[in-house]
Amino acid sequence: MIVGRSACPLCSAEIKWYDNIPILSFILLKSRCRYCNGNISPQYLLVEIISGVGFILIFLLDYSISAKVFLSALLILYLIIFFIDIKHFIIPDELSFTIIALAFIKNFLPSLHSHFTHDITQSVAGGLLGYFSIWIVIFIYRKLKNTEAMGLGDAKLMAGIGLLFGWEVIPLVLFIAAMIGLVMVIPSLLKGKRNLQSQIPFGPYIISAGIVYFIFGNSLYQAVFVI
Repeated sequence: MIVGRSACPLCSAEIKWYDNIPILSFILLKSRCRYCNGNISPQYLLVEIISGVGFILIFLLDYSISAKVFLSALLILYLIIFFIDIKHFIIPDELSFTIIALAFIKNFLPSLHSHFTHDITQSVAGGLLGYFSIWIVIFIYRKLKNTEAMGLGDAKLMAGIGLLFGWEVIPLVLFIAAMIGLVMVIPSLLKGKRNLQSQIPFGPYIISAGIVYFIFGNSLYQAVFVI
């Protein structure tokens, strides 16, 4: 539960409004807490930059106000999940269920991006296929190796992706996520920082794949059909 004002994670001092201005405060404070002089993680600056650029791009889209609000909410949820999963290897149910709820709402916003499905049947089928495409991997790996290959948080996130785009998109999104994950993980495997048994968060790759499909969906499908 999130309550009260923002506070320094090191000394717990309450952060004043003038020290909480996105990007500007980080630069002025030289990435240090005003009270304890502890280092502020560059992750905060990165999130603020991505959020700012994302909101600007959404604002520039020729969409209705409701569609822009929807995409902004989705962007915030994606960012939170992305960085929580990277740091803690977990996707909170509250966030996944909120994406699922938004995915249902989008069926009543026909002005949204054409890559989103507005057919309730396709949407529900996509949610089910998205969930069980991950669940079956978890089930089989558990039976064969007696350990968890992935978490149900990934399955719920894929359910949200399926509800947004429809069932036909699931194989392509999973393929893109796997390729992104492979590219990101191979260097650390070659350097010996990770091995094949290392825990790797898959949520960020699912989110990245969903964004890639949202932007380049038509081109990707044309390339697949040509091949």
